[in-house]
Amino acid sequence: MKIDTFKYDNRIVRAFAIATIIWAIVGFLAGLLAACELFWPGLNAGLQYITFGRLRPLHTNAVIFAFVGNGMFTGIYYSLQRLCKARMFSDKLSWFNFWGWNAIIVAAALTLPLGFTTSKEYAELEWPIDIAIAVVWVAFAINLFGTIRNRREKHLYVAIWFYIATVLTVAILHIGNSIEVPAGVLKSYPVYAGVQDALVQWWYGHNAVAFFLTTPYLGLMYYFLPKAANRPVFSYRLSIIHFWSLIFIYIWAGPHHLLYTALPDWAQSLGMAFSIMLVAPSWGGMLNGLLTLRGAWDKVRQDPVLKFMVVAVTAYGMATLEGPLLSIKSVNSLSHYTDWTIAHVHTGALGWNGFLTFSMLYWLFPRLWNTRLYSLKLANWHFWLGLLGIMFYAIPMYWAGITQGLMWKEFTPDGFLQYPNFLETVLQLVPMYRLRAIGGTLYLIGACIGAYNLYRTAKSGVFEPNTEVQAAPLSADTHPVGTGHRWLESRAGLFTVLSVVAVLIGGAIEIIPLYLIKSNVPTIASVKPYTPLEVLGRDLYIREGCVGCHSQMIRPFRSETERYGEYSKAGEFVFDHPFLWGSKRTGPDLQREGGKYPDAWHYNHMEDPRSTSPGSIMPPYPWLLTQRLDTNSLPARIRALRKVGVPYPDGFESGPAQKSLQTQAASIVANLKFGSISNSPPDAEIIGMIAYLQRLGTDIKTAPKTASDGDGSAPSNLAAQSSP
Repeated sequence: MKIDTFKYDNRIVRAFAIATIIWAIVGFLAGLLAACELFWPGLNAGLQYITFGRLRPLHTNAVIFAFVGNGMFTGIYYSLQRLCKARMFSDKLSWFNFWGWNAIIVAAALTLPLGFTTSKEYAELEWPIDIAIAVVWVAFAINLFGTIRNRREKHLYVAIWFYIATVLTVAILHIGNSIEVPAGVLKSYPVYAGVQDALVQWWYGHNAVAFFLTTPYLGLMYYFLPKAANRPVFSYRLSIIHFWSLIFIYIWAGPHHLLYTALPDWAQSLGMAFSIMLVAPSWGGMLNGLLTLRGAWDKVRQDPVLKFMVVAVTAYGMATLEGPLLSIKSVNSLSHYTDWTIAHVHTGALGWNGFLTFSMLYWLFPRLWNTRLYSLKLANWHFWLGLLGIMFYAIPMYWAGITQGLMWKEFTPDGFLQYPNFLETVLQLVPMYRLRAIGGTLYLIGACIGAYNLYRTAKSGVFEPNTEVQAAPLSADTHPVGTGHRWLESRAGLFTVLSVVAVLIGGAIEIIPLYLIKSNVPTIASVKPYTPLEVLGRDLYIREGCVGCHSQMIRPFRSETERYGEYSKAGEFVFDHPFLWGSKRTGPDLQREGGKYPDAWHYNHMEDPRSTSPGSIMPPYPWLLTQRLDTNSLPARIRALRKVGVPYPDGFESGPAQKSLQTQAASIVANLKFGSISNSPPDAEIIGMIAYLQRLGTDIKTAPKTASDGDGSAPSNLAAQSSP
């Protein structure tokens, strides 16, 4: 029998592993700074580039795509070669993947603090970077499938199934959600609007969690956990059920992020039903992982690698039980927009992704450098500090979330809101935010200890750039062997096609009706496109990341309509590119903000939030008062919005738009003088921001509220002086 001699490429694994460690520290630092700003709003020291609204997307992108992304590539590039008994298909593609991916991360680290963002969760990067992501991902896909084609092992091991699903589905999600029309070098508008944009975004957003944070890491679990425990996977049959049911069901669950919103009820109910069904495959995978350790618990107590893995798989089980729980409408009515969701997300990110990544690195480094781990004691310190960090983070956030939800819904015996002043709820959370920062600090210290331990491990050994191995090649006349799934595993092409079909069905059934059936998104005659000044103001709102703290979606609950006004209708958002419904209420909902206060109130509030709302944790935005509106970009923005369906008349951008902008700006400047503000130039950014805020919710006329509003201040009798 012919035997091939070949080499595994360890250099690419080393590169991704080092990048993983570096980006872990960066991502955790950004998160800790953002967490501290929620109880110390002046921490940004007046710098617009590190406010919470700009730091939050930087933190999420750094953790998800930089830390976890590089960790995913580390594990895949190491395990795929050994599972296929083949070197990666192309060394050039491997390095293009590495440098391209990390260049994208650097681009994100530069553009997000500068305010270049789409505002869409986990998809904030602008269109040139989106294109770069697609190109790099295609290179990765070619490399992966080329390696599978060149394999010397007939059957695809279970980890490869999850890698295949990841590569295919992430490509579909990214391209589907990133269809946008450029309006400048780093500015674009999505082709979707309002309800449609919300559904597509959370079809992407939820499944970015599913197919970027979950399926590749399940593949890593199926490879590295048996290796570390030196035991076979508990159940081959369970892994089959786990894989196919997970990739089919997961793709349906996105609408559970939009329960009780303006999304059609049939889509909400469909998302809830499939989310509940997700418990079965998710827990099947968790049990398959934990039961692989049966009989090895003595080793778990002694080996920090297995300790990290056990907590990681347990955190996966907890998060995937809690997710379906939060998808039940009655539970979601309490939890949504609160810190409960933040606790849920970080249980998965810090526990599942973080701990599994660290365990993998602790297992890999001694093997790549042919040495022993520098210090078991330091690894154990890392483990316990990380575990305490997760607990100090999650428990206060669960407490904060339940506190928020209950306080928002509380009524007095006489039928009035118990806490009409939104700030009353915020002030109750500040102690929990401090505890959360302590948890983040502990987790970060643990990561730094881990980085030092891995560095010393590498220094104590000799790196092996290529591992020489031998294996028999697959002959050209080798036929698929086995029956059922074993037969399918030897047919990589068919396996890939069936995986695509499984993930496309759910998305198609949910999304297509919103585009083919016009009545699913009813229009409202009084809803008109934004004026040119409001367009620029809305873009400033997006730039500053206001959507990270404020929602624009009043749900049909008495507690919300009493606090904010008439509940939101689907037809109100038909010109919103992108939608800005938000995911978290650190501040009050703004859907009916227009006309509640005079223009001068908004001016003062943006200059110093505590001058209008004592105790507010919102940072000041003094640069809005001095920086000038980018009116030169207005024609391109109007043209782009027309292309995505906003009915601006032809030629509007060439002259009428500027005239409209100047007229509305002059009106706002005149209104500011009623509030003793006489020095605001008409082209200041604050003028555009005020115009947008005063427009919110005014297309639907509602009776003015007489009780105190969500900020605790009585509605102004000067509302008539505000801009339209």
